[in-house]
Amino acid sequence: MKIKNILLTTAAAALLGSCVNYLEPYPQGNYDTDMLWDYQSLVQGLIGYCYDQVNSNVRNYTGNEDIYMDAITDDGVITSSTHVMRRYANNTMTTSQDPFATYWDRDYRAIRNCNLFLKDRKGYNTKYVLNIGWNQLVRNRLQGEAFALRAWFEWDLLQKFGGKGTKTGQMLGFPIVTDVYGATDIVDLPRNTYDECVAQIIRDCDSAIKYLPIAHRDFLVPVAGDRVYAGGKYWGRFDGISMIALKAIVYLTWASPRFNTGNDVARYDSAAVNAYKAINFKLTVDQIASANSFRPTNPVQWTNPNSPEAIAITRYNSSNDAIERMLYPGGFQGNGQIGASRELVDAFPMANGRPIDDPLSGYDPDDPYAGRDPRFYSVIFYNNSPVYRNNTATPANLMYTFENWNSGPNGPGKDAYGAKPTNSLTNFHIKKFIFAGLNWSDASINRQPHYRYLIRWEQMLLTFAEAANKVVGPLDETRYGISARTAIQYLRARKTYDNANGLSPAVPGAPDAYLVEVADAGADAFDALVRNERRITLCFEGVRFYDLRRWTTDNNWEAVINKPVHGVTITQNSDLSFTYDTTYVADQRKFPSPWNPIPYNEVLRMSKLEQNAGWPSWN
Repeated sequence: MKIKNILLTTAAAALLGSCVNYLEPYPQGNYDTDMLWDYQSLVQGLIGYCYDQVNSNVRNYTGNEDIYMDAITDDGVITSSTHVMRRYANNTMTTSQDPFATYWDRDYRAIRNCNLFLKDRKGYNTKYVLNIGWNQLVRNRLQGEAFALRAWFEWDLLQKFGGKGTKTGQMLGFPIVTDVYGATDIVDLPRNTYDECVAQIIRDCDSAIKYLPIAHRDFLVPVAGDRVYAGGKYWGRFDGISMIALKAIVYLTWASPRFNTGNDVARYDSAAVNAYKAINFKLTVDQIASANSFRPTNPVQWTNPNSPEAIAITRYNSSNDAIERMLYPGGFQGNGQIGASRELVDAFPMANGRPIDDPLSGYDPDDPYAGRDPRFYSVIFYNNSPVYRNNTATPANLMYTFENWNSGPNGPGKDAYGAKPTNSLTNFHIKKFIFAGLNWSDASINRQPHYRYLIRWEQMLLTFAEAANKVVGPLDETRYGISARTAIQYLRARKTYDNANGLSPAVPGAPDAYLVEVADAGADAFDALVRNERRITLCFEGVRFYDLRRWTTDNNWEAVINKPVHGVTITQNSDLSFTYDTTYVADQRKFPSPWNPIPYNEVLRMSKLEQNAGWPSWN
């Protein structure tokens, strides 16, 4: 059975999949599970392999877990009609095309290595260096990382594969595996309940926190000599604050309507408590460390692997242009693989913070992209939008101008849908993540590092605001230390990805007028604002599908997800003005279920493994 093979893979064979140098050399792979404990480099390699799996295919948002996962929602449209994720959204995906099967395999391989390290405390009791104090630093970190990595992959399994069982109708998670199976063991595991899986993840997070430093920062390691084995050298690995943040994310999902039919407010409280711990760490520890440390109003940096925005982060791809190739249109030597939807564009408010359907917003449907929220201009390329080198708006720095009109005096613009197969289907292209200093026509092409935030500051603000609002409303500051409104104020005050000023005045200070108005209107109005802020802040980071799922129930899922997704059709008039038709349907969603399928081959091979509802032909 596939899951059995994963769990029985020898440590040496698992390590052979790693590309990191510290796992070498291999005497032709002739290590077995018993022998590896004689080689501290191989023991550390168990953990290194797991980090390789965290980083696999997700270093720069180009995988099916990230931009493509958002592009099957109302936020975007995939250009290729044969791409597996678009087939998934249109309910034409076959069992042999399942894009999620590889994640099931990846997660269990990594969990197997964590279990091997943790079993009988062998990993913890391995001697790594001669110095007793340094050895203790190493063994504590590795023990904590084993728990942290297991929690991360368990959460990934729960997020992707948790759902209502076909046979029992019960809310199920994944088969919890905390042991290492032997060659003669019969492995036929049922899925644990959703609640049991949540409890397991929280336990592993708490165990990780006991062993890990609160953060991998040099200023938190007072003895300089210890920084060989602790501190900033381990930036990018899981630490205590990342596990606290993960707990907040897990609790928020568990508290949401889909998974909290009893409306247990304590779950929201746990989400808020943990999210605030992460927020407070950034504000009171990371912010005061040095001039280059975290600042709450500084912009997110998509090409800086050392960005203090990060709470958990992948390794980076250096000198990479995959994301730019993916998102730019054919006219600028890109592939236009994803287009932002009109629905997402309309979700961005105006510069006064008001939504476009607010009578006081100042929105003009004849000039729909003028006067918008500054964040809009750092996320979306639209008709006539310029591309300036390094976002410096001078004529000398103009590299490209988008031409998205479908018809006009001289025919369609070069970037209009249908004009090229490398243009998006919506007449919007995605600017988020793109390094604005790259131009393939330059004599020396400037490619920058790219990586992926696993958890970041803004996600904690959104998690806290949503959860705290459910417990005490938007204005209460006494229970957690800040109010839900203040968290959103931090969000709206940040500079944009292009380094433009945000909506709210600098924090602390007076929030923008619309934020005050909505918070004063009460918890329901504020919840709607938080959901929209979450949408525009985390767009194309792979969370929208799961947000829509957790916010809905079986009663309203179909109405929320299975509906047309729009672009815009643009006519260039004789006076070179434009007319916008917003009724154009770029794609139609037909999801068979709110749940991703359990991999078909696993269901065939394990009789106790129950398929998720909505996939009758996958049993």
